[in-house]
Amino acid sequence: QVQLVESGGGLVQPGGSLRLSCAASGFTFSRFAMSWYRQAPGKERELVADITSAGVTTNYVDSTKGRFTISRDNAKNTVYLQMNSLKPEDTAVYYCKARNVLYGYWGQGTQVTVSS
Repeated sequence: QVQLVESGGGLVQPGGSLRLSCAASGFTFSRFAMSWYRQAPGKERELVADITSAGVTTNYVDSTKGRFTISRDNAKNTVYLQMNSLKPEDTAVYYCKARNVLYGYWGQGTQVTVSS
């Protein structure tokens, strides 16, 4: 049974930091690229960052470059998103996704709210 469980979301003030985690099970984690997406109220889900299966290459949406860092630990079957210098416009539900050429799996999401 495939599971992706996000954690680490919450309420943070502008300029603060959060670290999201996504724990995977039920598939061979090290063979899947991993991504973080987010969806704000009334908006479409957007890709935030992704990382290749071995963790060699990462990509970020322009609005998060220099502030967010995606990483993974294949020994722990976990992908992370370190978010620094958070802004109110980063407020959204954050989802992790596992993908390869055949499959795509989603987590249930974790809420991040940036507000004073």
